[in-house]
Amino acid sequence: MTGFMDGKVFRVGVLAVCSLLAMGAAAWEYRFVPVEVTSASAEAGEASGQEARWYVLADDGLDNLRLPDVRTPVFDSRTLSERRQLGLPTQLPPIAEAHTDHVAYLTFDDGPDEKNTPVILDILKTYGVPATFYVTGKMAQKNPEVLRRIFAEHHAIGNHSYDHVYKNLYPNPQNFLAEMEKTDEIIYGILGVRPFILRAPGGSWGMFTPAYGPMLVENGYVEHDWNVSSQDAAGGKRSAAELVANVDAQTDRVKNAIILMHSTTGKDSTAAALPAIIELLVRKGFTFGVMSPATPHP
Repeated sequence: MTGFMDGKVFRVGVLAVCSLLAMGAAAWEYRFVPVEVTSASAEAGEASGQEARWYVLADDGLDNLRLPDVRTPVFDSRTLSERRQLGLPTQLPPIAEAHTDHVAYLTFDDGPDEKNTPVILDILKTYGVPATFYVTGKMAQKNPEVLRRIFAEHHAIGNHSYDHVYKNLYPNPQNFLAEMEKTDEIIYGILGVRPFILRAPGGSWGMFTPAYGPMLVENGYVEHDWNVSSQDAAGGKRSAAELVANVDAQTDRVKNAIILMHSTTGKDSTAAALPAIIELLVRKGFTFGVMSPATPHP
């Protein structure tokens, strides 16, 4: 993914890249139409809450959340506490799910760490592929420069709680919300924006009671689980080949693939498997998107 200043024009685009691994298939290209945003219009967009550069920045009324494509992340320029103090809405307006087919969403939980996340970012940059990083507040505090790099390289960022400790998250919705807000504040302190999307540690299945749904809606959060797992967090150390095989088997039967992976300490196999995972998805006809409030739920 490239971004550079040409006079007063900021150009964003993805270069066509060829397959780097010999997978027994012809070389492929992945192309993304460049977008041009003048520096003046970008500044005006940020001030007005309209689309700013490569992401949508919510306005105070949360009524501008038009998503131009599946590669566009969405952020808020205010924290929930700010919205409450100013009497601004916290609940998102109805947002229709995007009608997509054969879109792969590469998602990485539990980071950002200082070792594997940078390697994953290098691979994504080489292939020109966007991804979504569901970060914990604790890891963001520990590695703010890596979080800044994720943002600078135009990936989506989601909230994954402060420290992933189930006993703190799941006694009740109030505890869960407190952890999400704490992590939002940390992300906001580093980036100046905060996400609307989150992923519940362990997934919402079996963790949420019926009371969690209304709490998320009231506070403008959109939770997404996954429908494809690399199994990189399963017991025992998995080889890169096993992770690729898991993704391969599960993506034969899905319309869109929200793929669960991890970008933290001990996930070296995930980074090693990523080039082959990207390549197999391209061979299967998938394009790539990032998670947003409009992403279809699995």
